[in-house]
Amino acid sequence: MTTNKLKTHSRKQGFDIKKIEEDINVALAQITVKDLAIFARQFAAMFNAGIAMARCLSVLSEQCDNARLKRALTTIRADVEEGNALSESMRKFPEVFDMLFISMVSAGEVGGVLDEVLERLAVMMEKNHKTESEIKSAMSYPKTVLFIALAVFFAMTIFLLPTFAGIFEQIGTELPMFTVIMLSISDFCTTWPPIPQAIVIGSLFALSLAYQAFYKTPAGRLAMDKIFLKLPLFGPLIEKSAVARFCTIFGSLTRAGVPIMNSLEIVRDVAGNQAIANAIEHARNEIQQGGLISLALQEGNVFPNLAIQMIAIGEESGELDKMLMKVGAFYETEVEEAVKGLTSALEPMMIVVVGGIVASVLLSMYLPMFKVFESL
Repeated sequence: MTTNKLKTHSRKQGFDIKKIEEDINVALAQITVKDLAIFARQFAAMFNAGIAMARCLSVLSEQCDNARLKRALTTIRADVEEGNALSESMRKFPEVFDMLFISMVSAGEVGGVLDEVLERLAVMMEKNHKTESEIKSAMSYPKTVLFIALAVFFAMTIFLLPTFAGIFEQIGTELPMFTVIMLSISDFCTTWPPIPQAIVIGSLFALSLAYQAFYKTPAGRLAMDKIFLKLPLFGPLIEKSAVARFCTIFGSLTRAGVPIMNSLEIVRDVAGNQAIANAIEHARNEIQQGGLISLALQEGNVFPNLAIQMIAIGEESGELDKMLMKVGAFYETEVEEAVKGLTSALEPMMIVVVGGIVASVLLSMYLPMFKVFESL
């Protein structure tokens, strides 16, 4: 049956092929930080130029490549044309616009500075996207090198060691313990049927599922996130990244006119670390009782003293939003330096790891030969 006949047949059966294809594209589409940042910046530029909001949304939806965002903008435009507020229309699409985005848009609408808020939001999201990309890029190198090293190790263990094992057996020399261990690993990898391997892989898979289930619990996530903050090399990076995100988002929300309690609630939900989220929630509770943000954050023993002192200065001077933005910018620079330092530290470590893995196989092959030479 040809494509046209298939479409005709489907329409007769009550199916709309175009609608089905659109639904599939929407389901597969993923909203990225970059997509939202581009949308916010373009929307701000058009709205600042005096173009009506509905017209802005219409143009942006037409040129949008992301199917999910395109459908959301089309619906939002229709709602705005009916007289609904932009932020309220966005609330219908929580999978597209998070509470941070919606709150800032709402504050911009109330204050009559929507274009400024959208521009500020775009800058903030672009910075967050840059930071996340730098961290992912720094982590991709050791992952790739480790994968290659393990592939080389198992290839040598499976294909090279058995050949030498036959030679060692013919010579009849006593094998060193290290060689015996490596040959045992080789035998394990080449055992057929692969029942032992299946047991080990199944055990590792079960441990992974158990960890995921544990991390989904409030107590488990809090325990693991506290451990992550104490990790060497990675702990300071996680802490600095979280502080930069907290200060930048909190400062942007406060500057946009969002109430402090609502701002802290939003920042808590996007903290990315349960220990830091708990510290923010504690600060929120203290502020409700008349306490200071800086003192409340200090009690959590999570935020660095420098950030707390600068926030305290901002509270005393009455320019908390400006100080928060400065602290956020400072720690964003610190994150960039930490990522560079992490990459520089990981490169020699990975070289040592790769060298050790390859050397272990070679050593297991040459140790018996050294014994043969000594006996001669």
